[in-house]
Amino acid sequence: MRWEEVSALVDDRVTDGWFSVHRRAFTDAAIFDLEMRHIFEGGWVFLGMASQVPNPHDYLTTTVGRVPIVVMRDGEGKLDAFVNACTHKGALICHKRTGSGRLHVCRYHSWSFDSAGQSVGVKGLRDGAYSDAFMQTDRNLSRLPAFADYRGFLFGSLVPTCPIEEHLGEARHLLDVAADQGEDGLELVPGEVVFTYDGNWKMQLENCADAYHFTSTHPSYLQLIEKRRREEKKNVVKSVWGENSAWSEMTEGITGGTYGFDQGHVLNWQVIPLSDTVPLAERAELLAERYGAARRDWMVNMRNMTIFPNLQVAENASSQLRIIRPLSAGKTEMRTFCIAPKGESDGARRMRIRNYEDFFNPTGMATPDDTVCYADCQDGHANALQPWILGYARGMESVQDGPDQFADVLGMKPDRSQPCGSQLCDETLFHSYYRAWLSRLKVGMERSA
Repeated sequence: MRWEEVSALVDDRVTDGWFSVHRRAFTDAAIFDLEMRHIFEGGWVFLGMASQVPNPHDYLTTTVGRVPIVVMRDGEGKLDAFVNACTHKGALICHKRTGSGRLHVCRYHSWSFDSAGQSVGVKGLRDGAYSDAFMQTDRNLSRLPAFADYRGFLFGSLVPTCPIEEHLGEARHLLDVAADQGEDGLELVPGEVVFTYDGNWKMQLENCADAYHFTSTHPSYLQLIEKRRREEKKNVVKSVWGENSAWSEMTEGITGGTYGFDQGHVLNWQVIPLSDTVPLAERAELLAERYGAARRDWMVNMRNMTIFPNLQVAENASSQLRIIRPLSAGKTEMRTFCIAPKGESDGARRMRIRNYEDFFNPTGMATPDDTVCYADCQDGHANALQPWILGYARGMESVQDGPDQFADVLGMKPDRSQPCGSQLCDETLFHSYYRAWLSRLKVGMERSA
């Protein structure tokens, strides 16, 4: 497929008031193959959390595109990432999601590797009549050319690439806001959920940042929350949003907003009053003393963040970490975790988990609504009579270049900003996704040409 065919799938004419994506970007198997090769296997992707491998010899397994990966700590506690495939015949070395082992033995021919990825044994080596060329060949596990730990978030790449700070860009401030909630950072609450939905992976990208769908798609959840508020009479506002005059002036008529970054990362945020229904309430004064009340309230706010292409941290009803794994043009796997600050009390952790169960995962009141809609959209993308999607226009006339006053609180300089009221439901932040999507595809296609 030629680059001209790929680039024609995004009609980016914002100066003319127009942005749209062709439905083929969601359905074409050839496009999906290019995405795997040049986006997921051609640059930084999220792997997991350092808290999943806390001790020497611990490991976690994941994938980068279609490639199995194992992240391990060696005996000294150093983290590194490798292709999870024996260098003999390619069989998987580690089979559990997480585990621990000083030695990993391939169950096919018993070649063995230590927790640093080093080959430590070839079965029958002395009797193998191997050539000198074989004996001089590197038999260690294949180390990823790029691996990084940013505030406990682990990233890897199958190709040499830029430093992780450059990839994260200004969006790193959002990871800082998340990590600073705990004195020692964040951890995953034990347990994970893995499920699939019948739709393209980019639908999950969009939905996480989509405020427009919420009242339409999740009325049952909203009704439940309102019922609880009436019965419990909680939600006592303690937030600096209303107490600090300078901050209050900034929020006049504004209930939230969006940010887009030129690397494809985005944020959708909304003001949430600090109350006793928020797990962070117990740490409110401590966090305000440490970081200032305004930054503390950023931690409390609803924040749906995407680090392109496969990491999402949704902090609303509770806190969820999502890892997106595309399986085909029309099927996607999601691996999800409850994420929490280390050291929070048992009561706050209990509240966080109960809120998490209400909202997230196939057993919650929101995720099933979303995944059914993804399947509906995937079916609807067969519409050849209207090949261009009209879902990228809201906010076109009010989006601004650069940061706004709320980003300034974090010292963050996004590529574009959209402070707004509750009814705007900005769609221009999706533009950042597709500009980064094209950029990665272009770089990868030029590299492989």
